[in-house]
Amino acid sequence: MDTRDAKALLLDDVRTYHRQTQADQRFVPGETEIWPSGAVLDEDDRVALVEAALDLRIAAGRSARKFESAFARTLKRRKAHLTNSGSSANLLALSALTSHLLEDRRLRPGDEVITVAAGFPTTVNPILQNGLVPVFVDVELGTYNTTADRVAQAIGPRTKAIIIAHALGNPFDVAEMAQLAEEHDLFLIEDNCDAVGSTYDGRLTGTFGDLATVSFYPAHHLTMGEGGCVLTSNLALARIVESMRDWGRDCWCEPGENDKCLKRFTYQMGDLPAGYDHKYIFSHVGYNLKATDLQAALGLTQLAKLEEFGAARRRNWRRLRDGLDDVPHLLLPEATPRSDPSWFGFVLTIDPDAPFRRAELVDFLEGRKIGTRRLFAGNLTRHPAYIGQPQRVVGELTNSDLITEHTFWIGVYPALTDEMLDYVIASIREFVKTHS
Repeated sequence: MDTRDAKALLLDDVRTYHRQTQADQRFVPGETEIWPSGAVLDEDDRVALVEAALDLRIAAGRSARKFESAFARTLKRRKAHLTNSGSSANLLALSALTSHLLEDRRLRPGDEVITVAAGFPTTVNPILQNGLVPVFVDVELGTYNTTADRVAQAIGPRTKAIIIAHALGNPFDVAEMAQLAEEHDLFLIEDNCDAVGSTYDGRLTGTFGDLATVSFYPAHHLTMGEGGCVLTSNLALARIVESMRDWGRDCWCEPGENDKCLKRFTYQMGDLPAGYDHKYIFSHVGYNLKATDLQAALGLTQLAKLEEFGAARRRNWRRLRDGLDDVPHLLLPEATPRSDPSWFGFVLTIDPDAPFRRAELVDFLEGRKIGTRRLFAGNLTRHPAYIGQPQRVVGELTNSDLITEHTFWIGVYPALTDEMLDYVIASIREFVKTHS
């Protein structure tokens, strides 16, 4: 038996193993966990991981390059660069804007970047990590996004960029934000980690900004276990992102490639001697934030299911929305006008005047094995990590504070069944009825 036949037999066994371990499990209300998020993995995903392992593709290689190309086409961007996490993707996207190659447009220490207070830390951390100043604005209740008007009021003489996440898959008014950025010569980064497949004005989120980022953590629309991506159609920014991701080196040859540019030993850069090996010339202070081929192999099989996953998320969100529509004391989520979100979660805000507290409802749901999550950090400026850090706040953060006290979300991810969602709806209705 040659190695190809042996491999085929092994992979057939992997499929058999997957089917044997994935026997249907009956949903038992109050006993079966209803997670707020999670990965949906099938036998193709398991086989892809095992095949990559059998081939010992332990570094970024052909699967990584194939995924980058396919993902860029899917999201209608010219370039996609795979990273080891969505957090790293945000770090790379923001750091790229500090590159000397951008000349007068580069961000320098002390420059300001507008963001929202009610978000996730890794959207904000790169601002501080690059010696920049976050400018915090509030969000709207219902959509949980900020608006172009709020951002416009926050623009000052040192404002150079905007970085905002589409909240729980719900797009912010990104077309207006992109126009605002263009009018004021600002960079726009879309944190698209929760919103892959969402659209605004019929156009995919992640295609409006100078740069966009994605996460492949298990909670997100597609998973690699860990992983992320930076996307752009600006080839100059793409080149900077690649350099900073790959140790800051100037060379663009893949690891293992030699002299692909036919100029490896003819460059003279910096104060180095002429002919210094281009593979070891560094033009940025960079990182090593690459992913592996095992991750990319999983990403490729996941990518084929993106449309299916998005449809399930929309369907599950709608079932919850319809089922809770007339429940008092709850502010239900709303899609941003002109958008079609590929939802990450279903967010609920308890009326501050309700006869019960958010914590009471959350404890009740958790006691029934219904998982909940906070709307990330609530008001980031109230967290220990950000107290005393350079920052500017524009306007009152009233809604961000209200979110901190009264808001949480429940799941809509594709593995949730109608039976599970109906149990969630019935549980919330029961609690509100008995506490009103």
